[in-house]
Amino acid sequence: MTTPVNRASAYATPRDLPGRPLRDLRISVTDRCNFRCPYCMPAEVFGKRYTFVPKPELLSFEEMARLAGCFVALGARKIRITGGEPLVRAELPALIERLAGIPGLGDLALTTNGYLLADSAQDLRDAGLRRITVSLDSLDEAIYRRMNGRHYGTARVLAGIAAAERAGLRPIKVNCVVQRGVNDGSIVELARYFKGTGHIVRFIEYMDVGNRNQWNLSEVVPAAEIVERIHAELPLRPATAHYRGEVASRFEYLDGGGEIGVISSVSAPFCGDCTRARLSPEGQLITCLFATEGIDLRKPLRAGCSDAELRDQIAAVWRRRSDRYSEERAAHLDLEGHSRSRSKIEMHRIGG
Repeated sequence: MTTPVNRASAYATPRDLPGRPLRDLRISVTDRCNFRCPYCMPAEVFGKRYTFVPKPELLSFEEMARLAGCFVALGARKIRITGGEPLVRAELPALIERLAGIPGLGDLALTTNGYLLADSAQDLRDAGLRRITVSLDSLDEAIYRRMNGRHYGTARVLAGIAAAERAGLRPIKVNCVVQRGVNDGSIVELARYFKGTGHIVRFIEYMDVGNRNQWNLSEVVPAAEIVERIHAELPLRPATAHYRGEVASRFEYLDGGGEIGVISSVSAPFCGDCTRARLSPEGQLITCLFATEGIDLRKPLRAGCSDAELRDQIAAVWRRRSDRYSEERAAHLDLEGHSRSRSKIEMHRIGG
């Protein structure tokens, strides 16, 4: 039997060993995806014979919402739904409705590749979703087809963004992972396309997530270089962060045409301000995007633990947290800039 949480401030917010509070929760609702992006789920690895998490092992929406309530009671104010691709999970608005009703939750967002968004944007908004982020690595059709691994074009993604705007999911953010020699030549085009629309493009340095993408430091385009390239054609100026710990550094167009963001996990790590916890589809609590393992919350949840007991377990994990992989990344590279062998959790299980 669960214990209702009526006041989100009733429990002390835990702080980890470096003193970072728990403020954000990312819930991965599925490890499946309809894309096969080479930097996340390369098709040669994640083919027809790949074994995803069996349905009985997935958390139900009721279980996800119950755990989310525990995180909010401990100080989390933002929840982001991720995947895999979250829109491939059936009846997702039902989860959104449960989460939107949690007392004390300040923000509820979702990240998607956008391919299925046009048909679900209004339902998601009606259920209580507030914001949405769409991944779009290029507007160049050939580059985009290569990067999604399925040869899908951009039309359905752009239609999804338009549907999200009509539904009132604003501001819309557009995420672009920048990989040198792949799509870095099209970043200015992407910035120009969304300039003046109110949508915010965020350019993300190519990261060594998971174990499958053959990451190499030479393929990273540093955030400073990204800004310089765009500024040369669409003049920018630095903008003040909205809050401490904001992931993206903000830059405004000088002519008032909006803004872009850059996420510099490789060239300028921001581990010191990281307040994010992650919940995998099967109920693993993961404290870093580059973690090697998680802590099982499904077992105590299904064994009948009370909400108070679950909160105690979550808080204990957070207080032991010391993750700062991005700041230590150099120690994990070989002489040629490849990641040394380190069994990290795959990104399709915990989102970005």
